[in-house]
Amino acid sequence: MHILQPKHSKLSQKEASELLAKYNVSLTQLPKINLNDPGLPEGCQIGDIIKVERKSAGKAAVYYRLVV
Repeated sequence: MHILQPKHSKLSQKEASELLAKYNVSLTQLPKINLNDPGLPEGCQIGDIIKVERKSAGKAAVYYRLVV
């Protein structure tokens, strides 16, 4: 991982189901990220949910992506 790259982490099944329930969305409504993306952590598979944590100007922003 490069120092300028935001942190990518894979959610567990429990965390993924809690996320979908919290925001009342389905997997198909999440933004997509390609399985070949170099930022993905090792062991990711199609259908996994990735949490992307980006820090900008002292604030942390969190994004979620579905691996396709």
